[in-house]
Amino acid sequence: MNPLTILMHERDNVAIVANAGGLPKGTVLASGLTLIDQVPQGHKVALQDLTPDAPVLRYGIPIGYAIKPIAAGSWVHERLLKMPDARELDNLPIATVKPAPQAPLKGYTFEGFRNADGSVGTRNILAITQTVQCVAGVTDFAVQRIKAELLPRFPNVDDVVSLEHSYGCGVAIDAPDAIIPIRTLRNISLNPNFGGEVMVVSLGCEKLQPERLLPPGSFAIVDERNVADVGSNADTSLDVVCLQDDAHVGFMSMVESIMRQAEQHLERLNARQRETVPASELVVGVQCGGSDAFSGVTANPAVGFCTDLLVRAGASVMFSETTEVRDGIDQLTSRATTPEVAQAMIREMAWYDAYLRRGQVDRSANTTPGNKAGGLSNIVEKAMGSIVKSGSSPISGVLAPGEKLKQKGLIYAATPASDFICGTLQLAAGMNLHVFTTGRGTPYGLAECPVIKVATRTDLARRWHDLMDINAGRIADGDATIETIGWEMFHLMLEVASGRKKTWAEHWKLHNALVLFNPAPIT
Repeated sequence: MNPLTILMHERDNVAIVANAGGLPKGTVLASGLTLIDQVPQGHKVALQDLTPDAPVLRYGIPIGYAIKPIAAGSWVHERLLKMPDARELDNLPIATVKPAPQAPLKGYTFEGFRNADGSVGTRNILAITQTVQCVAGVTDFAVQRIKAELLPRFPNVDDVVSLEHSYGCGVAIDAPDAIIPIRTLRNISLNPNFGGEVMVVSLGCEKLQPERLLPPGSFAIVDERNVADVGSNADTSLDVVCLQDDAHVGFMSMVESIMRQAEQHLERLNARQRETVPASELVVGVQCGGSDAFSGVTANPAVGFCTDLLVRAGASVMFSETTEVRDGIDQLTSRATTPEVAQAMIREMAWYDAYLRRGQVDRSANTTPGNKAGGLSNIVEKAMGSIVKSGSSPISGVLAPGEKLKQKGLIYAATPASDFICGTLQLAAGMNLHVFTTGRGTPYGLAECPVIKVATRTDLARRWHDLMDINAGRIADGDATIETIGWEMFHLMLEVASGRKKTWAEHWKLHNALVLFNPAPIT
């Protein structure tokens, strides 16, 4: 076996083992170094002797400090490292990086559904919003009947989904942080993939009343071009089916009421047609989950290259996961287009630091057993591999959790790193296409938006051949470059956005539940 190791930066004093199955003790590397431990795939080997408190360098930065002597050729894992302290949020470089402008990427298009507010959907979906978890069972029963009995009559409608969640009552609805789940659910209801057809199922007695969730002002969406109704046929009255209404006598009366209202929305959605739109209408969320040491070597750098392509094409790209970029905050503030953007990032990091302190934890609580089994020793190492999804473009905006996107370019959307919460918040921001990288493997998907899954390793792509859409492991194998995989991803996005190709998650209908981020108290 030809031993393969990957060095990320010329300063690094550790490298990761690329060989499937790892390398046994006694293996001689190309440099002449002999392994004195067996080192699993994705894990680090010391390239030189390290004394106690010596920095362990990967990505050119200290990911930890040796807690005891580590001999060259040793397996370097989390039990041998002390994690660095978090970077302070003062005295940061502010908007100091001024890259040369990239040439615009012109001529790329996809077939999308144009909405009255100027946004574009990649899918044409009827979404039924719920004000409270109490109605979830009834709504789901009705949705199954709609799919079976009504949807076949409307071939231009891709799907019917219920926006189920665990919020709405038994909560401190007037607490300051309650705005986060409320605006999240409100903005998800207005996602471009739903065509402006807002339909709500309410119980009747819940704290989150329909008028509070979607007040009349929700129907006036302001973008850079115009002010318009949510949908071409929308009016100021909210379409609500309230299960406690006296008119409902029996369970089937509720279900049939939902179905009657849904049919009207389906008729309007079915009249919509795809049209050719520029790639600048993509709103892409990028995320990683089930990460391993290859995430920052293959898949995430390829996503970062594709992110730069999208920004050059005029699109919007959101990167997120606060705890997974916190240790690179100096990299982010330096890339901000303005001091105001940098200060907004600092504000979101400080808010999340305080949120974690309330729970008596810090950012180190992020890493999972799977992350560590995949070679990631701690959150600092994980963060350096995660942040590269953002590419190299200037960061032009910041969103607080649950806010809606109003601009183009590269955006930091502050979210927890939890896969399903991050995806939920990116949907609220207006995401119409999702890219998700994984090294350990996850069947993650969203009913509301296509999810392109990218494997970090060829072995994962082989075993999960009907779950992964792109194999970025070819980069580590030497069979592809970051650039070629990035371009492959870009072209696949246009095909998926046009509806010409389905992702594996769509094919199998693998859908994670929406999970609202609720830092407010439960009563």
